[in-house]
Amino acid sequence: MTAGRGPAREVPTVMHVRCPDRLPEEIYRQVLDQLADLSPVVQALPPSAALVELKGALRYHGPDTRRLGETLRVRTISRLGVDVRVGIGPTVTVAATASAQVPEPGGVLVVTPAQAADWLAALPVQALHGIGPRQAEALHDYGIHTVGLLAAVPPATVQRLLGGTAGRVAGERARGIDPRPVVPRSLPPSAAVRRTFDQHALDGATVRAALLDLVVQLGRLLRRRGQAARALTLTLRFAGGTGWEKSRRLVEPSAHDEDLRTLAYQLMDAAGLQRGRLTGLALRGEDLVDADRVAQQISLDTAREARLVAEAAVDRIRDKFGPGVIGPAATRHAS
Repeated sequence: MTAGRGPAREVPTVMHVRCPDRLPEEIYRQVLDQLADLSPVVQALPPSAALVELKGALRYHGPDTRRLGETLRVRTISRLGVDVRVGIGPTVTVAATASAQVPEPGGVLVVTPAQAADWLAALPVQALHGIGPRQAEALHDYGIHTVGLLAAVPPATVQRLLGGTAGRVAGERARGIDPRPVVPRSLPPSAAVRRTFDQHALDGATVRAALLDLVVQLGRLLRRRGQAARALTLTLRFAGGTGWEKSRRLVEPSAHDEDLRTLAYQLMDAAGLQRGRLTGLALRGEDLVDADRVAQQISLDTAREARLVAEAAVDRIRDKFGPGVIGPAATRHAS
């Protein structure tokens, strides 16, 4: 599917680029540099994707958007040894959905504004960018198996199935409505919190309480910055100057204490501590993304939803009275 040669308003202007999974960060940064050569407006979507606003690039390179995508592929293959999947469309949703339809290892799919509605309508509902597995399952249970059917369902019904905001957004994007701009953004930094012990820590309960305190600090830091972590790295420092470090990815990007705590404890268990004399530990959130870009999955776990509501209330209390005024009881022994 290619862009037409009609008026400028019919030319798609958003490019979504997918790199191979588990691409080293240094190579990913070089791919971003190649994108910056095409357009000054590049939005990094770590760990392996990016958005590009093509309006300025089309004025300079001409209206052939497919040629721009192929030019990018030639450059990344010849200079970096990396092939990419490129989707180009009139909105972020269409471009990102298109790039996911390109088979690996790489290629270019262009969807013009005139083609977008029909092209989206034929796709399975789970192929629409932003629809997660749980949302797709809820839609399937209602008999909604294609994007076209989702677009045809009354908005109030979709909101009942997926929740108010998530349902409204899903319905709009199924109809090709997505006003989000491409916002220039480089790779976000990591976020780290640390704890040093005044005396060598040998007691496992003390160490775990200190780790929980770091989880609480990291979660609050991420939520205040409006970010979510895709991965955590735990670093342990021992007497004598030795160290241990391990990273694992979260199932879904998160800034919630519950999710961070579960993974942090798994990392600590993986360390296999016996009677190690710890002098300090650090917890780092990696591959940060903007929280508003994290798909809001529906949940039937009422206990979890209650904990998230309580978490938001605790954040407000900390903002008003200070970070140490409230927290898990175990962390009182870690401070």
